[in-house]
Amino acid sequence: MIDTHCHVDFDAFNEDREEVIKRAKDNLDAIINSGTSLDGNKNVLELSKKYEGFLYPSFGYHPVTSQDKSADDLINAQKHLIENIENIVAIGEVGMDYFYTKDKSLRAKQNEIFTSFVKIADEYEVPLLIHARDCEKKAYNIVKEYDGIPNVIFHCYSGSLKTACKILDEDYFISFSTMICYSTHHQQLASEIPLENILTETDSPYLAMTRDERNEPANVIKAGEKISEIQGINFSEVDKVTTSNAKKVFNIK
Repeated sequence: MIDTHCHVDFDAFNEDREEVIKRAKDNLDAIINSGTSLDGNKNVLELSKKYEGFLYPSFGYHPVTSQDKSADDLINAQKHLIENIENIVAIGEVGMDYFYTKDKSLRAKQNEIFTSFVKIADEYEVPLLIHARDCEKKAYNIVKEYDGIPNVIFHCYSGSLKTACKILDEDYFISFSTMICYSTHHQQLASEIPLENILTETDSPYLAMTRDERNEPANVIKAGEKISEIQGINFSEVDKVTTSNAKKVFNIK
């Protein structure tokens, strides 16, 4: 399997990062480590060099973080992204988060910043990893206007089935995290979405089985097992198809 969205560069892994990545290598084909800031993108790139052929980098800027940054900060982050466009497998995570951000002016800023990253993905024809919470339809309406993005992934999708169907109509991908193990909403979504459009992730260190746990990439297998249970198919088939999906989406050999 492949964990298509994790953050092993985060401080939560400072004490045992090598052990965490070793457990992932023992169980998985690859992991996609998503950057959430300029400094984070730099760290992700260094990790990808250290674990070349297993850890693949994507560069992004988390919407809740980006809304408080200056124009120069964002320009520098996007300049760094473009300079390394050949070294990354996707742009993300980028998007909008209306769950944490209620202020209308900050939401408008998130929209503007997200659109600027979408335009880069479109111009350079790079896959796009979207963080959209409580605004999935708005994010969909923005990205569907751009035809040059080879693959679009709604990371840890939590929106409605109606919007999910629109996403599927565009042949985009929906990624289910380990939340599917305990979230009835995600389980219901997974029962309706074809395996050919599904990716798996952990969003490590977040979304563990309990509040006291730290999640890690190797746990993505639990998400795959739950999908196999929900869809009534063998885990080996879920493993095969979602891994193939991820390799295609991120152009991993």
